[in-house]
Amino acid sequence: MDEQLMKKMQMITSEEQAYLDEDPHVKKEIYTKKNEFEVDSQLFLREGKLITVRRHSRFVEFPLHKHNYIEIVYVFAGEITHYIDGKEIRMQQGDMLLLNQHVEHGVKCAGAGDIGINFIVLPEFFDIPLQMMNKENIIANFLVGTLKQNNAVPQYLNFRLQDQNAISNLMENMIISIMDGNSNEDVINQYSMGLVFLYLINHIDRLSGDSSQSYEDIVIQATTKYIDSHYRTASLSHIAGDFNLSLPALSRMIKKCTGHTFQELLMRKRFQKAVMFLMETELPVEEIAINVGYENQSYFYRQFKARYEMTPNQYRIIHKNDDQIEI
Repeated sequence: MDEQLMKKMQMITSEEQAYLDEDPHVKKEIYTKKNEFEVDSQLFLREGKLITVRRHSRFVEFPLHKHNYIEIVYVFAGEITHYIDGKEIRMQQGDMLLLNQHVEHGVKCAGAGDIGINFIVLPEFFDIPLQMMNKENIIANFLVGTLKQNNAVPQYLNFRLQDQNAISNLMENMIISIMDGNSNEDVINQYSMGLVFLYLINHIDRLSGDSSQSYEDIVIQATTKYIDSHYRTASLSHIAGDFNLSLPALSRMIKKCTGHTFQELLMRKRFQKAVMFLMETELPVEEIAINVGYENQSYFYRQFKARYEMTPNQYRIIHKNDDQIEI
């Protein structure tokens, strides 16, 4: 940890001194000009800038509020406790909380040693980090969701990162860069934030269960979406690689959450597509088998008959005019 930065962060601001000296209620006028408590990025961002940092003000409890920007909370020292939807989210040093602009949350009174850094970020800042990730994942989905004007769903991701030195070094470098106002700071910090997100993807198992989605939910959603899109060639090892999970651990999670194995889910999807082709096209059965991922024709016929108690051709004749596909 940078000692000079720590000294800066420990200094008591005039706002904090007022909370110590007077009746401790948040000075709302510092954060917004509106009647409702929506923190306004323009009160903190320098003109033309996409990101800034502000140390969370201690010695006062922040009531429920929203932001008109994306907030990334990083615990520099001590602990910071948020409450969202009646849940307490207790963050320790090194932890990170990503909040979109629709999350209403409060923050419990922080003591002298509790130092939280709030990154105030406009959506345009994430253009480069999104390009760096270059594929669909939980972080990218979160960021894309913040850019959709019609998506008013509160989303927040809480990562437990106490022993991740690479991430803490990047976060501290960004804090120093923004505070010092270096030239090209936005671009430098866009790439730095992109690196942070890449590390988070590699440590997705650090996503806390008190996020708006649990880690298991995210893995299962990604698995089912992957099967839907890649049923011809889908493999368990592909998903395991994306989430840095061992094959046995991923298999257990899928079975626990869905009641089915990966192969059962995959076969279910393949046969759903097969009967759709039988009902809606004139394709030969052999071609349908290949289209849904079965090169072995005999295996396809055996599995189809075991599932539907008839051959594919018999199924086609009986269900040709059906509206509903059997799974």
